[in-house]
Amino acid sequence: MLLYLAALVGLYYLVRWYRESQVVSHLHDKYVFITGCDSGFGNQLARQLDMRGLRVLAACLTEEGAEQLRKRTSERLETVILDVTQTESITAAAEWVKERVGDKGLWGLVNNAGISFPSAPNEWLSKQDFMNILNVNLVGVIEVTLSLMLLVRKAQGRVVNVSSVMGWVSLYGGGYCISKHGVESFSDSLRRELSYFGVKVAIIEPGYFKTNVSSTETLLPSLKKVWDHTSSEVKEIYGEKFLESYLRYPQLLEKVWKSELSSVTDCMEHALTACHPRTRYSPGWDAKFLYLPMSYLPTFLLDFFAYLGSPKPEKAL
Repeated sequence: MLLYLAALVGLYYLVRWYRESQVVSHLHDKYVFITGCDSGFGNQLARQLDMRGLRVLAACLTEEGAEQLRKRTSERLETVILDVTQTESITAAAEWVKERVGDKGLWGLVNNAGISFPSAPNEWLSKQDFMNILNVNLVGVIEVTLSLMLLVRKAQGRVVNVSSVMGWVSLYGGGYCISKHGVESFSDSLRRELSYFGVKVAIIEPGYFKTNVSSTETLLPSLKKVWDHTSSEVKEIYGEKFLESYLRYPQLLEKVWKSELSSVTDCMEHALTACHPRTRYSPGWDAKFLYLPMSYLPTFLLDFFAYLGSPKPEKAL
């Protein structure tokens, strides 16, 4: 019986490997639009796809980021300045894309642009702190997707949305986890709707990787700034020791963050170039063996482990 079971499992993985190894033809003729290409995943993916021969349309927030990217890529790659929080910027970028792809349509849309600051206990934050993240990570993803939907449908192409393991489990306050839960939900509904038109939607759910989004050089000053603007009453409830412990947590995580981004961008590339892409990709050992199993735990167990890894407020009962 065990032998038959092992044979079935082996056959399943063999068939899956064969299906996933099939590559889309005529990649040199296909256009891919990527947001957030100044640095991190977007920058590496743009260079990776350019080396693969695809026609990359890279959106950067700054002219400096765009110039640096052009210096490291071929003449095929083109850049545009895009602020995903501004409707006018998105509309202009969509027109720019339309002019370049013409009747071919847009094969790939990669919604990669994102921020994670400020992230802190919810009570420390203002409504605007939440909105700053949601406008980039969720509303920006939705608006960019809607503005380019017709072009993607015309090419029967791909939409690749970058989520996070924090889209499964919310381990800290602020808008980041909320935004990634939203990306998961939006992508699920979008996948079903666009499947009728031959469009495939994939979600990338990375674990912790060292990028500008997770950099302690930005995170720690952001946390201190949030604390400084918190009311004296809230400060008294949490206490200085809580702040000190909370500030140490990112520094401990940084020791296990991966700085090699290729495991994430390889997943993105596969989602764009494979004939049979996966619905979800979870790059990173922590994503596969820690956060994914945690997401299936009963709530009381998940809460227990979350308490173990977080400091206790001074005035806690």
